[in-house]
Amino acid sequence: MELRTAASPKDVKHYDTDRLRSEFLIDDLFKADDIKLVYSYIDRIITGSAVPVKKKLKLTAGDELRAQYFLERREMGVINIGGAGIITIDGKDYEIGFKEGMYIGMGSKDITFASINPKKPAKFYLNSAPAHKTYPTVVIKPEGKKEKGVVIVKKENKVECGSMQDANHRTICKYILPGQVESCQLEMGMTHLEEGSVWNTMPCHTHDRRMEVYLYFEMGKDDLVFHYMGEPNETRHIIMRNEQAVISPSWSIHSGCGTKNYTFIWGMVGENQDFDDMDHCKMTDLR
Repeated sequence: MELRTAASPKDVKHYDTDRLRSEFLIDDLFKADDIKLVYSYIDRIITGSAVPVKKKLKLTAGDELRAQYFLERREMGVINIGGAGIITIDGKDYEIGFKEGMYIGMGSKDITFASINPKKPAKFYLNSAPAHKTYPTVVIKPEGKKEKGVVIVKKENKVECGSMQDANHRTICKYILPGQVESCQLEMGMTHLEEGSVWNTMPCHTHDRRMEVYLYFEMGKDDLVFHYMGEPNETRHIIMRNEQAVISPSWSIHSGCGTKNYTFIWGMVGENQDFDDMDHCKMTDLR
């Protein structure tokens, strides 16, 4: 497990490109037959991936957590951006398809990841946060028929916003949040930009009560996203490519502009779970 320390905005304003990328960019996710985990001291979030191809992959705590098993004191959200796969939790199998998700509650011990077709392996994207209570483990689907043990994203939690005129026409699909899938602090979802739109979260905001991690995907090999971060009056950018993630501290804006439309997964942890608790930034104040 890779460790990343927290960073002060007073220091970040002096970082060069390489330092910014080494502190906030996660650029080596989704390796075949590997579980990649990055532990950030910012609200203790763990961001990672599991790509089972030839074998099942078992999630372990490692030395960093000082725990008997990974979710002894944690909860976890998973969204699959690859082929269909199976997550096995304490002997029970859950099939997770493309863009389907899962919330796994604290206390789940034995967790493994597998692909149904090795030629089209699953790509499980993971966010995990400290927890104080066990909430039910559920499969999450953005649409489809109701099934036992499956949560379908509510109509009001699939929000279309923005416009083509502003190049930010997008659909926000909220997977894990109060009233739909209960958790201790983790919130998670996915935003898709329509063709011709390139801006996400603009006008931008901060939320001092929560930090956030973005995973950008559904991008071509020559496409990129300029991810904007930093204090509103001290902005910086990190070049993002397909299937790369970026850590955003609570004091930082988090917005992006791509060469084409794209999709990103957002995960938030922190003081509260109020999705609309944002400190909006005036466009005239950005520098």
